[in-house]
Amino acid sequence: MREYEFEPIRGLPEHLPPGEEMLWQGAPRWSALARRAFHVRKVAVYFAVILAWRIFADLAAGETSVEVMVGALWILALGVVSIGGLLLLAWAMARSTVYTITTRRLVMRFGVALPMIVNFPFAQIHSAQMKRYRDDTGDIPIILVASTRTSYTVLWPHVRPWHFFKPQPMLRAIPDVARVAEILSDALNRYLAQTEKGAEHAEADTDDRAGPDAVSTS
Repeated sequence: MREYEFEPIRGLPEHLPPGEEMLWQGAPRWSALARRAFHVRKVAVYFAVILAWRIFADLAAGETSVEVMVGALWILALGVVSIGGLLLLAWAMARSTVYTITTRRLVMRFGVALPMIVNFPFAQIHSAQMKRYRDDTGDIPIILVASTRTSYTVLWPHVRPWHFFKPQPMLRAIPDVARVAEILSDALNRYLAQTEKGAEHAEADTDDRAGPDAVSTS
């Protein structure tokens, strides 16, 4: 995890090493991010309830129509500013975020005022899950191996909600999430197969070298 200022490749702080290929790049859909990470709909409902209660209370208190309207406008203005600020923040975060899947790792670049980049080599990833929504966007939480440490606060909102003690990085509000999940799954499976194959070759080489020495002669 580190800060950076220069991108030789979009979403990456440096060129990929030989043998590593980029498989996919994408970013959250800002409208889905606004709904699910910033809960814009819930905030709108909250202000609607407050507005209705204020109008009812003022009418019950015998306020004039002008006074009722003035009171309602204050709440309406506060709601518009609050919701507008959340929408703007969601748009800025989505615009500044790039998720990258390569043949060896998952990379997350995010941050509006302070860009940061986080690498998750496949060796640190235990598994991944997927949740799809009706708008065909979805989330892909990443379950890390037990020895990997990361920060919920630093990753938010690109982290699975409520998993504070064992944070799970998450590709959030991704369009066409099923296709992205398939790409990640295939990449992880290929990496695992290559790792196991390499381990088998290393073990075979060790056995070959140890063979003659293990045989005693007289």
